[in-house]
Amino acid sequence: MKIQTHLENLENYRSYLAIEEITHEFFRKRKYLRMDLPVLSPSLIPESYLEVFKTEFNYFQKKESLYLTPSPELFLKRLLTEGIGDCYYLGRAYRNSEPNSSWHLPEFTMLEFYKLGINYLEMADEVLGLLKFIKSRLSRPSFGMPGNKHNDINLKFDKWEKYTIAQAFEKFTGITHEELFEEKLLIEKAKNKGYQTKNATYEDLFSQIMANEIEPRLGRNGRATLLYDYPWELASLAKISADRKTAERCEFYINGLEIGGFCTELNNYKEQEKRFFSEQLKRKQSGLITHTIDKGFIEALKYGLPPVTGAGIGFERLAMTFIGTNSVSELKLISIQ
Repeated sequence: MKIQTHLENLENYRSYLAIEEITHEFFRKRKYLRMDLPVLSPSLIPESYLEVFKTEFNYFQKKESLYLTPSPELFLKRLLTEGIGDCYYLGRAYRNSEPNSSWHLPEFTMLEFYKLGINYLEMADEVLGLLKFIKSRLSRPSFGMPGNKHNDINLKFDKWEKYTIAQAFEKFTGITHEELFEEKLLIEKAKNKGYQTKNATYEDLFSQIMANEIEPRLGRNGRATLLYDYPWELASLAKISADRKTAERCEFYINGLEIGGFCTELNNYKEQEKRFFSEQLKRKQSGLITHTIDKGFIEALKYGLPPVTGAGIGFERLAMTFIGTNSVSELKLISIQ
């Protein structure tokens, strides 16, 4: 790898800074508290679908493993249990073992925010409000992006294009509700479609079908697409719905790209602890780094996480949709490749 400069991206970078400033304005107006948080932690929330960066603190004979945080969740939820109220973080996050691509870098900017007393579908309104606010501010000549060439944003944020996951699978793949929520039936359907099912888990096949047959078709009709009510197996930190088949989780897409997601947060510490050990076991089976489980997170939940919904948005991806770039790298003045 080497360090490269990209002054050809200066106009895009200035546009990115404008969107960042507008985002802070949105949260100030809605009385969220901005959080400044660490990016190194001695323990993490176990998540089986991502790899982390591991480093080490050294002082004379003392050595301690530390990890770059893949999200600020473990810090923000601690503060929520202590009464911090509505809050947000806009800063760095890190995920390992994913190649650089047009929509992902291992070091990226995460927008994560939490609002008390609402559920996942009410948070969908809050997120739509953010998108609408950014577009309206960028449309003002006084706050237009450099050169004013990006101000005509061909997206409407008056409402979502909405599908439950079951509706999306049936519409775009022909997989029925019954087949989606029954593991054996989904595996059989995937096999008939030509997917490799040997040693593949339900989660593997769900993700492959989503990536190949559904995601490229979302957010293509002039509005962002909202998917909601995911199978409970795919929501390690979300509250389970009353039907016991789905979790209160949403994702949203623009131009075929996942921009972010949100969920009604699980606040049952016993259930969360059980899921943590399940996720850690999956990490071991997948050969991922075995990091220390954040038991302090569970202890914090024992004190009572209030009813709250959290959202996480890949901020560079969000900026790309407003600036009109095709790659995250087009927003950067420095890259490591």
